[in-house]
Amino acid sequence: MPSPHDRYGSDVLAPGWQQATKITSRPVPVQRGLVVEDASTGFCGAIVRYENGIVVLEDRREKRRSFPLGAGFLIDGKPVELTPPVRASAKEPARTASGSVATPHEKAKVALPSRIYVEGRHDAELVEKVWGDDLRHVGVVVEFLGGIDDLPAIVDDFAPARGRRLGVLVDHLVPGSKETRIADAVTAGRHGEYVSVLGHPFIDIWEAVKPDRLGLSAWPKIPHGTDWKSGICAALGWPHESQADVAAAWRMILGRVTSWDDLERPLLTVVEQLIDFVTTDHAIG
Repeated sequence: MPSPHDRYGSDVLAPGWQQATKITSRPVPVQRGLVVEDASTGFCGAIVRYENGIVVLEDRREKRRSFPLGAGFLIDGKPVELTPPVRASAKEPARTASGSVATPHEKAKVALPSRIYVEGRHDAELVEKVWGDDLRHVGVVVEFLGGIDDLPAIVDDFAPARGRRLGVLVDHLVPGSKETRIADAVTAGRHGEYVSVLGHPFIDIWEAVKPDRLGLSAWPKIPHGTDWKSGICAALGWPHESQADVAAAWRMILGRVTSWDDLERPLLTVVEQLIDFVTTDHAIG
């Protein structure tokens, strides 16, 4: 008579005995906000993005890591297999360009008092293309900032306060620069608690687009003192004699951007931080 603790039963050659003790993972569709743990590394976080078979987790310290979709995850200590999100209807995209789960069409929301200002026209166009759907969903308007010299007057006129926050994305904010001094003065001022000024590390927003999206291994290095956009066009053999040539180059570059995955991580991080900051006091429905 077999022992009650004998996992093989009376016949180790009986078909199916291996499956009797095999741990199986239940399939779970990817869903933004779902908290999972990667079993091999112990990294635990909420799902913030899914794109091309890669899922991005963010832990409570806002650290992010990417993992391939499939088995090897845990939810509440139990094994799961992450599967692609449930397909939306053919008329609705499954994801926004920023990687967020797309929501059904809804009535336009009244703009919230908070704003995001973006320095540079090309920068603003890129933010709109990738994050526009998300920003409209939460009712945040993006304003074009011609130059950071105008920022102190804009902040005073806007008068940020609780529920009326101001986020600012600045071009190439580097330590010791005039731009950094202006940003520091603004955030140290009387409205500073409700103002966030962040910058990306790129010489120009063009550089935030992954070079391989343009068939490049890297963006060319442009000598100091040379206009960067014109220098890039010249180095790549593109027309560069006029502003129209530069504008045409930007339209081509922007056309290669279809989602967040086409952009470098530092830009993604600062834009998402600004969106979180300006919506802190708002109930998002």
